[in-house]
Amino acid sequence: MDAMTANLILLRHGQSTWNLQNRFTGWYDCPLSRRGRDEAVGAGQALAAAGIRPDTAHTSLQTRAVDTCTLALVEAGCDDIPVRRHWRLNERHYGDLTGLDKAETAARHGDEQVRLWRRSYATAPPPIRPDNPWNPASDPRYADLSSGEMPLGESLADVLVRLLPYWEGPLCADLRERHCVLVAAHGNSLRALVKHLDGIGDADIGALEIPTGVPIAYEIGSDLRPCMNASLAERFVTDR
Repeated sequence: MDAMTANLILLRHGQSTWNLQNRFTGWYDCPLSRRGRDEAVGAGQALAAAGIRPDTAHTSLQTRAVDTCTLALVEAGCDDIPVRRHWRLNERHYGDLTGLDKAETAARHGDEQVRLWRRSYATAPPPIRPDNPWNPASDPRYADLSSGEMPLGESLADVLVRLLPYWEGPLCADLRERHCVLVAAHGNSLRALVKHLDGIGDADIGALEIPTGVPIAYEIGSDLRPCMNASLAERFVTDR
């Protein structure tokens, strides 16, 4: 890597307890499962084996991403670096689907409707009701968000809109100044970022799946674009 490039490492959090239970999670703050913690440790080991040492890290406000970041950095031998947390890296808000079993939801609403809610680019789920027991509106971490910033439910397009200011601000600033930046976030916030970086079309983004606990390495040029075309699988950092 020359002086005009930087490494960007994307890491989806390890399996969460609600991933394990096949529930729509969104902004609900469930923890990592045992497997998820192992995946986070494995991600850090993969970074160490590849000789990748982040200089700074960014994560969402959600525990599963924060803990994945912490565990991975410990294993990579760089748990002393600065870490910044921000809600703009949060998972997609699944609205009133939050907390529901995915299979039961498909049985009730049909596979095609659930596919649209989950994988289409522009279809948002039903807005979350105030009495939904998993509604994060009263979470003190979001007390400073304005009514326009606090989502009631998001499509992937909505996620990209609220993510881009963070990409264009703190993340790009660090990529201009740092050798290696780690982003530990979520399946949909990272899908949105990959869509932006790789120029993936709206109709094609539904097929993109980002695995839990597998670091993805980009080389970012001085124009803040990826330096080479490669499939996502070719960017995986793994010691397996």
